[in-house]
Amino acid sequence: MQLRVGVVLVISALSLAGCGRFALNNHSLDYKKAEALEPLKFPEDATVRPFTPLYPAPTVDPLAIEHAPTFENKSGKRYALPRPEAVQTQASNVEDTVATLGRPQLVMDGNRNPLLKVEGPTAAAWQYTFATLNSLNYKVISQSNNGYEATIQVDNQSYLLKLSAVGSSNTVALFKLDTTFAEQAIATEVLTQIYQNWPA
Repeated sequence: MQLRVGVVLVISALSLAGCGRFALNNHSLDYKKAEALEPLKFPEDATVRPFTPLYPAPTVDPLAIEHAPTFENKSGKRYALPRPEAVQTQASNVEDTVATLGRPQLVMDGNRNPLLKVEGPTAAAWQYTFATLNSLNYKVISQSNNGYEATIQVDNQSYLLKLSAVGSSNTVALFKLDTTFAEQAIATEVLTQIYQNWPA
């Protein structure tokens, strides 16, 4: 009795596995054999509303079809997406961050507003900017939790120090609280001190 149950279980397991793995053809590639059909034709004496297809088939360049990915399994009989490539993650340490983070540069925009430009990862650029700011004699009133900006006090007046990023290029600027640029002399003084005290 146990032998019969064992044989039935083994055959059942093999047949279920065969349905998924060992099946010769599950018709998932039949779409490649599809042929273009002629547009729908109505009898000449029929009165119908104008007919426009909801999903017209695009015309595809034969060269694009020839070079399109196949998405087939190894035997070429089933549809199969390629497996994703393994992501290689490396532990990043402070030295790697310093190596990828460039030295800041004092620049001017088109309206002669002073800016501090830093190449590299945005989070690291802000971390260095904020650390340098804390080492100076400016009082930090608050720091934003969801952005790269901090409110500081310069000569008993509040300003907003903000880092903006475009790609790997970061720009630090000093603004008034109404988001207009700070006076040129004050902005130059603050950004120059950050530039001069930037960690080596």
